[in-house]
Amino acid sequence: MKNLTHYLGLAAKVLVFLLVLGFALKNSHAVTFYAYMGYLWQAPLIVMLGLAFVLGAMTGLLALLPTLFRLRREASRKPQPVETDPATHIEAV
Repeated sequence: MKNLTHYLGLAAKVLVFLLVLGFALKNSHAVTFYAYMGYLWQAPLIVMLGLAFVLGAMTGLLALLPTLFRLRREASRKPQPVETDPATHIEAV
């Protein structure tokens, strides 16, 4: 069963790769990005879309950092539970 899920995951990754590759090949014409002060940049559409995706993901991660650091700080201040040996633990009935 473990091998089946491994192969299904691999097949899904190959399918996504082929879909993105097909999308890239269909949208290979150049587009122009106009920025401030007259700056412009021409690149294929798939490059622009990929760059927008990466910048969006990085922005999301940067927005998450303060919360992540706060949660780690709170977790480090919390006392760690003492692990007891189950063989010596006796419950009162």
